[in-house]
Parts: sequence; C-alpha cells; structure tokens
Amino acid sequence: MHIRIERGSSTPISRQIMEQIRAHCLSGTLQPGDSLPSVRKLATRLGVNVNTVVRVYERLAAESLVEMRHGEGTFVLPQAAISENRQQLAEQREQLEREFSAVVHQGLLLGLTAAELRKLLTTSIADAKRELKTEAATRQ
Repeated sequence: MHIRIERGSSTPISRQIMEQIRAHCLSGTLQPGDSLPSVRKLATRLGVNVNTVVRVYERLAAESLVEMRHGEGTFVLPQAAISENRQQLAEQREQLEREFSAVVHQGLLLGLTAAELRKLLTTSIADAKRELKTEAATRQ
C-alpha cells in the first residue's frame, strides 16, 4: 500500500493518510481481510507520530472500512461494509480533479507547455505504477 504525504500541503497529514487508505479500500487495492501495517510500522515508514496513525485507523473503523482487533491488527472489512462509502470515493475523485486542475494552472503560470505538463504526468504515472507493483509483490 503506497501512501504519499505532501508535507507542505494545507491538508493535514492525518487526513492525507486517511483519504489514501480509504481510496485503497474502496478501489479494491486493499481486499477484504487484508491487514494494514501496524500502527508503529506505518508511523515509522511515514515519519509521523504513532498517535496520528492511531487516529486514522480509529476514523476508518468508525466508517466501517476497517476493523481494529486488539492484539491482532487492523483489517479491511468486506465489500458489504465498504459499499456504503462509495459516495466518499466519488467526492475524493472530485477533490483530486480540482487539485489536478490547480496543479495544471500552476504549471501554466510557471511557463510550462502542455507537452511539458503531459511529460510530467506520464512520468508521475509510471513512477506510481512501479511503486504500486512493488508494494503488491511485497504483500504476496
């Protein structure tokens, strides 16, 4: 599971983490029964406070996306529970579209051409696919 934190973003880190894990659950990248990294492991990997990850997992549990089992870990719930959150995924997509438009606008203001912006996008997509493939191989 790939999670990217934008430290300079106006979006709080906990929200960035939560939205990305939610998207992984709703998109099927994380399957029902999959375990999330331990709180300590994810906090260390992301360079955030353990309490931040605890709050994220608790919020995801409140949304019925995951189940926290004391002493066992945190697990993705079956699709029946997740399907109630499809609207949230649609809202996240809309947010992504707004953010993407803002990035394109900023690029144009910086003098980048459409071709340069396409090249940046293509490179970013290739990098993300490579990261996701590596993560999927690690999970198996």
